[in-house]
Amino acid sequence: MVIARDIEVYSLCEHHMLPFFGKMHVAYLPRKRVIGLSKIPRIVDAFARRLQIQERLTQDVAQSIQEITDPVGVGVICQARHFCMMMRGVEKQHSGAMTSAMLGAFRDRKSTRDEFLALVNHRASGI
Repeated sequence: MVIARDIEVYSLCEHHMLPFFGKMHVAYLPRKRVIGLSKIPRIVDAFARRLQIQERLTQDVAQSIQEITDPVGVGVICQARHFCMMMRGVEKQHSGAMTSAMLGAFRDRKSTRDEFLALVNHRASGI
């Protein structure tokens, strides 16, 4: 399993034209093709630069990794805070949203999904 964790995400909500920001965790199980580790944050940034919603951003990143590498599976988790929730409407300063996209083995195999979630939540010292 290849994981790029805590990738910074900055984007703009297409509904309210206000920023949202957070972090994304991306994992894939290579079949034959691998991509450089720096390409994963580049893919995230390419999609994050668009006007969009968090749900689509998460799906687009997962689908892109799927198409590029043809892996056994892809898992993407996005955690973000939205200015549209903080500045207007409900005005909840400390709330956030979490979205996920699980494809292939990450959707079909509980053990693969659990390993991904455990590794994303694990806090190693110095990393």
